[in-house]
Amino acid sequence: MKIEHFNEMLEEIQRERGISKDGLVSAIKASFLSAVKKKFAEGENLECRISDEGEVRIFRVLEDKEEDVTPHDFGRFAAQTAKQVIIQRLREAEKTESFDEYAKKQGELVTGIVQRREFGGYLVNLGRLETILTQAEQIPGELLREKDHVKFYVVEVKKTSKGPLVIISRSHPNLVRKLFEMEVPELKEGVLEIKALAREPGKRTKIAILSRDQNVGAVGACVGHMGQRIQNIIRELGQERIDIVEWNDKPKTYIANALSPAKVQKIELNETDKTARVWVAEKELSLAIGKEGQNVRLAVKLTGWKIDLMSDEAEKKNEAKPISKVKVHELAKELDLASSELIAKLRTMGYSVKAANSSVPQEALEKLRPAKEEEAKPETEESKN
Repeated sequence: MKIEHFNEMLEEIQRERGISKDGLVSAIKASFLSAVKKKFAEGENLECRISDEGEVRIFRVLEDKEEDVTPHDFGRFAAQTAKQVIIQRLREAEKTESFDEYAKKQGELVTGIVQRREFGGYLVNLGRLETILTQAEQIPGELLREKDHVKFYVVEVKKTSKGPLVIISRSHPNLVRKLFEMEVPELKEGVLEIKALAREPGKRTKIAILSRDQNVGAVGACVGHMGQRIQNIIRELGQERIDIVEWNDKPKTYIANALSPAKVQKIELNETDKTARVWVAEKELSLAIGKEGQNVRLAVKLTGWKIDLMSDEAEKKNEAKPISKVKVHELAKELDLASSELIAKLRTMGYSVKAANSSVPQEALEKLRPAKEEEAKPETEESKN
């Protein structure tokens, strides 16, 4: 049997489907062996050979010789059977090559074209395949339009029966990391290094950068000439705010940098439980805390230190008290109380607390926690008597 226009067919399929010639030839040989194996005894060693001109021959390979056993009626029957197997093998090969292609992109950025909204997310065309940007992987509040060219972070590539499943994200912290690596050449060159990153998608990101060259400023290099580099990144993220922080191996300096733009007056560290007490001016307090606690929360994630903010006004009165960030419902759970019970108790203690999401006054916190600990102590022999 001869396959007409054999080389032309291989080149066309390779061009249209991106499958290598060697892969195609292997699939075709396997298809012909599958077509003729029923005509021979089970376990016989058969081999299919295809010449450059497309001539197909089947050989039985023995220990000391080989025999041409190409069936006389191989033509039409074999062609039909082979066609089905070829299509199947081509699909499998395409899936494998497609998986290999996208597996290499795992942990990298890809550009996709938004097709339409679907299942609460977006259908995205990545080139050779389509995937869904799920709601969980979207930037909260971001609206994408059809035909938008958007950058995505490839979280994972999985094999499925229908081909590779590519999980993409716009909310993953590494999206920001990769955008910086793309925009700031000094990062790829190793002059700068991203040491840490903390992100609240769509709102704010803090990124800590180390410079290995004293002549290259970490912040300046990332911002770029006239702010061009950082603006490109912010534009890609839909105007998400980004704080570039200089990393430092001295915890006090690093924590102070992480709380930027607030100015820190003094820091005391407890190395044992990795807690930092940080004093700021009264006028800087709201800036240090940030909207809904965002600035200090991201600083904690970035540095790995628990940060208790202090007011300098309280310090002057020798009554420096940490700013309580414990909510009523959190303390109620800790004390095994209903939120309503704790609110009532706080009010009897003279504290004005309105709801379960209100912050517990620091003084009340210091009174209630020790009381709970005292109740939990085991009864001693002396107390029994």
